[in-house]
Amino acid sequence: MDLMDVNGEASASNLSSAMSTELSSNALSGTVRAPALHSHTVIVHTEYDISAPPPLPGPEWTRFVCISDTHSRQFAVPEGDVLLHSGDLTNSGTYNGFRSTIEWLADLPHPHKIIIAGNHDLPLDQNDDWYEKNWERWHWPEKEDVSMIKELLQGELATSANILYLEDQKYEFRVKEGGRLWSVYGSPWSPDFYNWAFNYERGLQAEKIVSSIPKTDILLTHGPPFGILDETITHEQVGCETLAMRLATTLRPRLHVFGHIHEAHGALIQEWDADGQGRAHGERTVFVNAANWPMGPRARPAPGESRIQFGERPFQPVIVDLLD
Repeated sequence: MDLMDVNGEASASNLSSAMSTELSSNALSGTVRAPALHSHTVIVHTEYDISAPPPLPGPEWTRFVCISDTHSRQFAVPEGDVLLHSGDLTNSGTYNGFRSTIEWLADLPHPHKIIIAGNHDLPLDQNDDWYEKNWERWHWPEKEDVSMIKELLQGELATSANILYLEDQKYEFRVKEGGRLWSVYGSPWSPDFYNWAFNYERGLQAEKIVSSIPKTDILLTHGPPFGILDETITHEQVGCETLAMRLATTLRPRLHVFGHIHEAHGALIQEWDADGQGRAHGERTVFVNAANWPMGPRARPAPGESRIQFGERPFQPVIVDLLD
């Protein structure tokens, strides 16, 4: 596999180690760090002038704008065809937090806005009555009204603003009339993290959830795969091994957007090797950790400069232009 890397803390050697340990694919080679990544089918921008973003290469391209871990904050977002949000819409899943986020997203100009939940969006996890069993940890003395929150995500305000909430669901859409039919799958899950929302145990439970992900052009997950833009401040790789395996051997989407590990914000373009199962060398996946909450060494301002805010360099929304 050939790898190009921009901005994220994860390195080619990290990903190579993960893949060579877990997968029967060849080692990675070559790492390039730059403000943008290019191939003949994809262009990625992680840092740019927000007042004058790079132009779309041409009419045969589609612009995806990737954000995540916004935690009810608001900031400047470049225009594009599709806005993708990979979860942690709020800080703790309150109604007011969701309302603030949905109203902000509704005001953005993107014709398509596709969102998922994350581990902080607590009331949305209704699996095995998780929120019913755990709400007092965060929302004592009053439980949040899940039906009112769902109305925010799926009601008139959201639908009139072309906001689509996915929870273990696939959706197909066209950006241009008569153009390419894009498919996207959204999953809010991530490996166990102190029993927050949408957590799963590594191993059998991870296999059950990850195996349900279908082939798709665009994959949204809240948590990263193991070894891919998943390194924490303490230099631990905390992504999902099962997801990394399935991405390399079966899924191979054109674009995989996630967040959760704020300090690993960045992007990779990965070219897959042939795997002997009919998938040829040359398939590419763009991996984007779109977390906009500044954290880690890159979040420290230079002497004399002000604190880096949500969505500011080097934690801007990531622009991904894909050739149709």
